[in-house]
Amino acid sequence: MADSIKTPLLVVGAGPGGYPAAFHAADLGMEVVLVDRDPNPGGVCLYRGCIPSKALLHAAQVIHEARTAEKLGITFGEPEIDFDKLRAWKDSVVEKLTSGLGGLTKQRKIRYVRGTARFAGPDRAIVALTDGGEQEIVFENAILATGSEPTRLPFLPDSSRVMDSTGALALDHLPKRLLVMGGGYIGLELGQVYATLGCTVTVVEMKPSLLPGADPDLVKPLAKVCTTQFHKILLDTSVTAVTEKGDQLTVAFRDTAGKTFEEAFDRVLVAVGRRPVSKGLGLEQAGVQLTAQGFAQIDEARRTTSERIYAVGDIAGQPMLAHKATHEGRCAVEAIHGKKHIYDPRAIPAVVFTDPEIAWCGLTEDEARRGGRRIRVGLFPWQASGRAATLDRPDGVSKIVADAETGLVLGVGVAGYGAGELIGEGVVAIEMGATAEDLALSIHAHPSLSETIMEAAERVMGQSTHYFQRM
Repeated sequence: MADSIKTPLLVVGAGPGGYPAAFHAADLGMEVVLVDRDPNPGGVCLYRGCIPSKALLHAAQVIHEARTAEKLGITFGEPEIDFDKLRAWKDSVVEKLTSGLGGLTKQRKIRYVRGTARFAGPDRAIVALTDGGEQEIVFENAILATGSEPTRLPFLPDSSRVMDSTGALALDHLPKRLLVMGGGYIGLELGQVYATLGCTVTVVEMKPSLLPGADPDLVKPLAKVCTTQFHKILLDTSVTAVTEKGDQLTVAFRDTAGKTFEEAFDRVLVAVGRRPVSKGLGLEQAGVQLTAQGFAQIDEARRTTSERIYAVGDIAGQPMLAHKATHEGRCAVEAIHGKKHIYDPRAIPAVVFTDPEIAWCGLTEDEARRGGRRIRVGLFPWQASGRAATLDRPDGVSKIVADAETGLVLGVGVAGYGAGELIGEGVVAIEMGATAEDLALSIHAHPSLSETIMEAAERVMGQSTHYFQRM
């Protein structure tokens, strides 16, 4: 083993929680050691998650627009897909972003160690180096940012025909028949990619609706599209067994009524959730206690039960979102740097990058009602939006959930083209304590999709210029 490295801050994991934390600490003048197995920072998000999936979703959107442009008077013909070039382009996006982060790491003089870390005590870790050997790192403080991994179901066979999200993004093979297990955001995003590329896709979801947890009126536009894109959508249905037979997988189903049936598929994509990477890290040696779900127990500053060790991102608990991890990383660094800083967001945006997109922040209508809040809801359909009409994208809706007495904006939701970009206005409104009247009186550009937020706020106030509802 090489001589020990001593550092004021050790960051374990270089994903969207770890590398921003390391960068922020370096910008504050701290010496930092950043440990990760990949050649550059980026983590699952850049290498095997957010970025490659959005690259493929963009390609799928281009294909869809080419196929549907005929009604605009533009005919392209059926798109021809070169899978090798598509895969190479997706990989080039990943390479560009991760290598850029590698350059920023060097510019900030952060020591980057490739390997897998395990803790040997509350102030030291041993890194199994990628190129062989071990390296001990003694630290004053540490930040855990080890992320998460796809949930693996025990009854699934060990077969190359069973994919998780990482395997699906590799795009090494286009199956004729694909089963997507899970109607959440990962399953629907990748299901749309494969359906657009030519697969016959079936989605199975054990809950009674797609995207459980999102408000039904936001899910409705997407569900309508999915019924035309996917071969089947099996709701209230569970997979009970998967058996490999030759070049096929035989899948057994059971619905909530007790009906059982079987179907054959070429491949199965498992998208039933993710679990934190917290096992095998030696956290018990460091005094870091975990919850029953495997998350690190933390306080408002993201400090674990070990005084010198903090946790951010997926290992720190729900929601498992990259931007939440980044915010937590900065919060932990501020606390380590001696500032009074806690993690206390009012609105964390959630975005489903399907087509149409769905995004929301703050309280959903269902959460507000279950919490006993008296609310007013403003819903503005995009059929009444001039900009949506010019984009040929009237399949959307914007929504404001406000306190019935004060008008305070409690939640914002958008379903439609570019929803992930529009939701930022909702985040700022909630964090700044805006009322529905504030949004309604703020002049929005015309024609724009952002106007739909303004008109949803107007509906909370009782009227809307482009939507008339007889009282």
